[in-house]
Amino acid sequence: MVNIPEVKLGIIAVSRDCFPIALSTARREAIVKAYGDGIYNCKTTVENEADALKAVADVTAAGVNALVVFLGNFGPETPETLICKHFDGPVMYVAAAEGDGDMINGRGDAYCGMLNCSYNLGMRHLTAYIPDYPVGTAEECADMIREFVPIARALIGVKNLKIITFGPRPQDFFACNAPIKGLYELGVEIEENSELDLLVSYKAHAGDPRIKEVCDDMAKEMGEGRYYPELLERMAQFELTLLDWAEAHKGARKYVAFADKCWPAFPEQFGFEPCYVNSRLASRGIPVSCEVDIYGALSEYIGACITGDAVTLLDINNSVPKYIYDEDIKGKFDYKLTDTFMGFHCGNTPECKMCDTRAVKYQLIQHRLLEPAGSEPDFTRGTLEGDIAPSEITFYRLQCDSEGRLRSYIAEGEVLPVATRSFGGIGIFAIPEMGRFYRHVLIKKRYPHHGAVAFAHCGKAMFEVLKYLGVKDIAYNQPAGVLYKGENPFSK
Repeated sequence: MVNIPEVKLGIIAVSRDCFPIALSTARREAIVKAYGDGIYNCKTTVENEADALKAVADVTAAGVNALVVFLGNFGPETPETLICKHFDGPVMYVAAAEGDGDMINGRGDAYCGMLNCSYNLGMRHLTAYIPDYPVGTAEECADMIREFVPIARALIGVKNLKIITFGPRPQDFFACNAPIKGLYELGVEIEENSELDLLVSYKAHAGDPRIKEVCDDMAKEMGEGRYYPELLERMAQFELTLLDWAEAHKGARKYVAFADKCWPAFPEQFGFEPCYVNSRLASRGIPVSCEVDIYGALSEYIGACITGDAVTLLDINNSVPKYIYDEDIKGKFDYKLTDTFMGFHCGNTPECKMCDTRAVKYQLIQHRLLEPAGSEPDFTRGTLEGDIAPSEITFYRLQCDSEGRLRSYIAEGEVLPVATRSFGGIGIFAIPEMGRFYRHVLIKKRYPHHGAVAFAHCGKAMFEVLKYLGVKDIAYNQPAGVLYKGENPFSK
């Protein structure tokens, strides 16, 4: 993954001056030992404001981009919160549990100090990550810090992200609307371009000497008989076009995601569908969302940062036929028919997340729309099709609504090992209580049909990232017996 941040952790211990400083320092050393390699140990234990500035300067000079503030004892309220104010990156607060010394000179009262720390963070309007239960032993605090790493990676990534778009959203895809206000609130930069800009750049890459190497890599990735040899050069040329554009246009940002218009004009003008190329970039941590879905691209990128793995963007597409449910799901998996649905897109899911049957094919719907009836597929070829491989998944989306408010949803589930009998990049998804979630979150809150998919259960980290980013409305699939607001209690 070449397009996501590397987290460089640091830890600063704080100590209230009426408590032994050695207690906080020793407890910090125990955490560093329990965590192991990969955390910078700031030797300045902060008791006052001058110490706070000195410690922040130290970790910054060491290249730290995500910081743990550790209350080894009660902690000084003002200095410990000023650390958060002056550090340029995500900050986590944890506190020491008692039990490593006598309860007179060895008692630290960090359990109490965390309350005032939180209060002061609020007074200063500062945002920090505080775990569900932020008080622990050295080993427990080390585990909490490990959970902080993917959260910090996503926060650093979003802060340094530019989303590059090509073209306006296709007609009748207004659902993928993207009020720019929400992006700026998150600190995301955006560059919007015409499809003509992309076409001009693509043509300029004709004959690029790197094309052969990319073609060879595509052929190796797919395997013989699973691609169109005559399309490779065109697709490789397009891949290089996007990568070069990202490098030339990222500007002051470190990371890039794309949101491209992929139909109806694209295939005829470029000579292929872009899906397979999009899937290859996504596998490297560079999401390329379909249909200029800007918030879809942003959602994908967050998932890539959290998991450190490939993600995809799918339509919440169609119900599972009852005959498939009866034959392959009922009695074998603990899901109702309404817990299941098919997630589909033309072919943008990375091949590493597909079953062995995957192959570069043609887009059936676009072939019907754009090419003569009864003709052999031509420029509508280029999709990566097949069933999506069984896996744990998190289905989620961050969206800015028509009023400019950020909102999101998260639901954990799985891709079932059940054949879809269908076309495209597609899988049978199962999410507990999906039917109610579909009605009372996706429909009621007016989410578009696109959802991002991370191939792991990462809802816990995702929730913390969205909360840290200031998203107030984070919906999830309520378990049976827990009603959504406005859900009819008399429904069966």
